[in-house]
Amino acid sequence: MDLHDCKKGERIKMAIQMAASHAASKRLKDAIFGASAACRAAIEKHGADRVTNATIGAVMDDAGNLAHLPTVERIFRSLPIEDYIAYAPISGLPEYLEAVVDITFADHRPAGFLGAIATAGGTGALRLAIANYVEKSEYALTSDWFWGTYGVICQEHGCALTNFKLFDEHNQFNHTAFADTVESLCKVQDSLLIILNTPAHNPTGYSLSLTDWEHVLDVIKAYAAKGKKINLLIDIAYIDYAGEKLETRKFMQKFAHLPENILVMFAFSMSKAYTFYGQRTGALIALSSSEAVIEEFNEVNKYSARATWSNINRGAMTLLTRIQQDRSAYAAYEAERDALYHLVQERGELFMQEAQACGLSALPYKGGFFLAIPTEHPQDVCDLLHKDLIFAVPLKMGVRIAACSVPITKMKGIAPKVKVALDKIS
Repeated sequence: MDLHDCKKGERIKMAIQMAASHAASKRLKDAIFGASAACRAAIEKHGADRVTNATIGAVMDDAGNLAHLPTVERIFRSLPIEDYIAYAPISGLPEYLEAVVDITFADHRPAGFLGAIATAGGTGALRLAIANYVEKSEYALTSDWFWGTYGVICQEHGCALTNFKLFDEHNQFNHTAFADTVESLCKVQDSLLIILNTPAHNPTGYSLSLTDWEHVLDVIKAYAAKGKKINLLIDIAYIDYAGEKLETRKFMQKFAHLPENILVMFAFSMSKAYTFYGQRTGALIALSSSEAVIEEFNEVNKYSARATWSNINRGAMTLLTRIQQDRSAYAAYEAERDALYHLVQERGELFMQEAQACGLSALPYKGGFFLAIPTEHPQDVCDLLHKDLIFAVPLKMGVRIAACSVPITKMKGIAPKVKVALDKIS
């Protein structure tokens, strides 16, 4: 280090702290973007053909290009200029909110009162739910395999995130761990927000079964009967990459006629199903047996929306509405999206077949964008994979492989190479 660098370091150390005390320690360390940066550097050095990028949470076609749906592009380009530039209502366009409710439930809409508010993608929906349904200094609950942004949002809002063990010894939903963790939290909290990312969980590709849902509901109804307020947030960002539309939504009918002190919310996103990642449009949808609870939901979330993004992308809302209201356009859209679903599913299934063949212990993949391999040394595994020019994401409990972004020709052979890397560090 030269004298200039030393002086620069001293200036940084001596610099006055201008951020508020609660904000000064904020530092975003995102493993996904770090892995993506390393991959980009490798592509510059070795060429895209030699590098396998398993870090991206977006569908890439087999030519390595970002996939998009032709119907979405056609209708988006046809919108009048007003839909690109005009303000939208704070809660969202009414017809958009009706459309996202219909899309969320399909033929499995449960009985009850419904509310919805437009959000900045699925992340915005999560933010509203955490901001308004977790007490300050208390805990929200999710599984130990989870999307790290859940924790960031909790910290941003002065609460914390804790976990239950997602899988039991048979790699099935851990009913005991879920029930025990809910019990421990309900002993010290009068309310609890539970976040479940299903179907097609990020980062494992797992989906709760109907039996799993019966267990979850039995647990939360027991604590509701004791007077606890239970808020259940279901992150359905990947639902349309989890299987047939009506099958993946069957569990939703189980939410009918729940006690008034159980509020069910869904985080809806246009990012994945509409290949509309950058437009940042989604919705938070709520279901309750109480009309008053839904009225409160609409008011508190409208307030928070105004204080966060003011209003959401009008063009994206109009796009979804036009597709949903046009029978032929919707049929074309669904066919195009299903083709992407099968593309991603084929890649994931190939990985799992090869994992089984070579003895690699991967977590059960049902569908969605990602696969996960447990390891106590995720960064070491990823570093070894770099030697094969394979770039994955090191998580706290293992390695994430993005089936959505890896062409089938490059997916072949990844599982055995992961197994070799694991064996080297064990």
